[in-house]
Amino acid sequence: MTGRTDSAQRREEKAARIRHLLSTEGESVERNTQGFNRGRYDAVADLSDYEELKDQARAVKEDAIARLPELIEEVRESVESRGGHVYLADDADDANRYIREVVEDEDADSVVKSKSMTSEEIEVNDALREAGAEVWETDLGEFVLQVADEAPSHIVAPAIHKSEDDIAELFNAHFDPEEPLETADDLTRFAREYLAERIAEADVGMTGANFVAADTGTLALVTSEGNARKTVAATDTHVAVAGVEKLLPRFEDVAPFVELIGRSGTGQAITSYVTFLTPPGDAPTLDWDADATGPADDREFHLVLLDNGRMAMRDDDQLRETLYCIRCSACLNSCANFQHVGGHAFGGETYSGGIATGWEAGVHGLDSAGEFNDFCTGCTRCVNQCPVKIDIPWINTVVRDRLNRGEGPAGGDGSSFDFLVDGLTPDEETDSSGLGLQKRVFGNFPTLARLGSATAPVSNWVARAPGARALAERVLGVDSRRDLPEFRRESLRDWFTARGGPAVGDADREVVVYPDPYTNYVEVERGKAAVRTLEELGVEVRIPDLPATGRAPLSQGMISTAESQAETVADALGPMLDAGRDVVVIEPSDLAMLRADYRKLLPDETASRIADRSYELFEYLYGLLENGADADGLRAGDGEELAYHAHCQQRTLGLEEYTTEVLGELGYEVRTSDAECCGMAGSFGYKREYYELSMDVGADLRNQFADAERAVASGTSCCEQLSALRDETVPHPIRYIAPDE
Repeated sequence: MTGRTDSAQRREEKAARIRHLLSTEGESVERNTQGFNRGRYDAVADLSDYEELKDQARAVKEDAIARLPELIEEVRESVESRGGHVYLADDADDANRYIREVVEDEDADSVVKSKSMTSEEIEVNDALREAGAEVWETDLGEFVLQVADEAPSHIVAPAIHKSEDDIAELFNAHFDPEEPLETADDLTRFAREYLAERIAEADVGMTGANFVAADTGTLALVTSEGNARKTVAATDTHVAVAGVEKLLPRFEDVAPFVELIGRSGTGQAITSYVTFLTPPGDAPTLDWDADATGPADDREFHLVLLDNGRMAMRDDDQLRETLYCIRCSACLNSCANFQHVGGHAFGGETYSGGIATGWEAGVHGLDSAGEFNDFCTGCTRCVNQCPVKIDIPWINTVVRDRLNRGEGPAGGDGSSFDFLVDGLTPDEETDSSGLGLQKRVFGNFPTLARLGSATAPVSNWVARAPGARALAERVLGVDSRRDLPEFRRESLRDWFTARGGPAVGDADREVVVYPDPYTNYVEVERGKAAVRTLEELGVEVRIPDLPATGRAPLSQGMISTAESQAETVADALGPMLDAGRDVVVIEPSDLAMLRADYRKLLPDETASRIADRSYELFEYLYGLLENGADADGLRAGDGEELAYHAHCQQRTLGLEEYTTEVLGELGYEVRTSDAECCGMAGSFGYKREYYELSMDVGADLRNQFADAERAVASGTSCCEQLSALRDETVPHPIRYIAPDE
């Protein structure tokens, strides 16, 4: 089988898997995750000190992970001083061996568990069953999955992919109750009564721990059903399994996390049960058969702290942030792709969602992370939602880069068609064995756009020639249902030069309009509109020959190429910044490079200088108008309604309102969407394997704007997606306010 056929088949198989999940689980996943996400927005809005709490939580985690070896010894002393036991397990096998020995020493036949992703990670249920013990999950969602013999699809709500009808059908078939179970109350009552019997029969209770205070040995358990308390109180032996990263220095350090975890996860101000246990504790033991209590001294407690790759993650400058994760699920619920397809696609062996890439790479290896890493589009909508401020898209980019370099499973498309793009893909990753042809082409889009423009209209004819799209789909994985960009022969810079350069002289403000590849070679009219608008407001505009920001390669995990391009841009912009010129950027994803991503790619001083002087177009226009610029020469709306969708990264940077304010000031009636993403996300929606998911995500936006007569969007990919969904051309909003030529 050729490399091309192999990769095409993999894409078709992935597309088929996504279609299946969209049709079987998508509706439940979407309803529940979007409900959590709306609840999160409302719940954090009630916190006047939300950002301060996030800073506190971040500081605690940074300190805890830095001092992890010290905290492990401290918690060992605090637990053992009260008669408990602490075991540091190297890996899953080591943890399971220890837990099996505890169960065997207790001569236990039955173990009950509360929900714990760490116990899922080590697959302790299988290990205990092999040792002859019966294991029961007491969390309702985990119990449903135990009965269904399925894996969790969400780290907080494991059965989020199942509807009430699904669960009723499952329970009625499995348990054959005297009266059919139909309603949520029926199902909950049945599970509660059934599990109460299992808890009463159990010999050992297992829990996880959301946080462990090293100074006191106190476990903090955050649950919604109270089953963790029952699991501990009803059994004489308690085994708590927690990753070493759950350690916090002091009991008082738990406070900001209690405020944040429920709000960030399910949108609750506080979860139903927040339990603090300092085991073994002084509660009497229970003898269910004799209906009597026994001495508290009979209680046994074992804290199993799991390494399983975490200490290596701590030493990894790029993956360390993953250990700050409190597994609240905010990144899952705010991710448009996850909202539609769930963790059975967007997840690995144990963990799901954007942060799962870091977890899976760290605890299970790159093979597992590589299975779903591309579901993160780098849209950054999760960044502001994370209560500990983890840069989750960057972790995904780093892992993608490592996969490209062949550190994980084979991901390349084979080399038989590399000759097609030789010379067109001048990237730094030429020798990266895991980098497929598809990623190299999308990562080198600026070069292709320049060549496409130089050879237009021939390049556009070739792209539309019979068989060309089918060939592109088979070889490059570019879905043939997508419209390809139509390159303009006269670029924005060509137009600007031909008209004589700057039209305004001796101005108080001089700007560089950044000629991103789309604006320069494809969406030239929006660039012209931006120039006319700025000049109408008295600004001297220049459009120099600037290299691409590196956005395209970074989106494909080609960090070396992105870094090289960032350095070139910094060198080119330096003299312009020295001359006192601001940088105005039309494409939000390129602005995000200059404002945010360059901080990862360039020296701090250089990155800060560029970030401080770079502006999104409407952000700059807003500033001009606020400082007295005369808007009379701009086109007014006279009450015309515009449905406006802001680009993901524009919203993450907090810039959406500048567009709505300027449009509103000019007389437009603006309404905005609350969809987290349009679904296109740069090259993501072009890829054969993700086309259906992209369109499914976009359906939310289409429905919100269904009755809108006119729609506008700020990002190129948003415009392309909305144009496809609405079957009309959707422009950048600058086209509505710019003066006529």
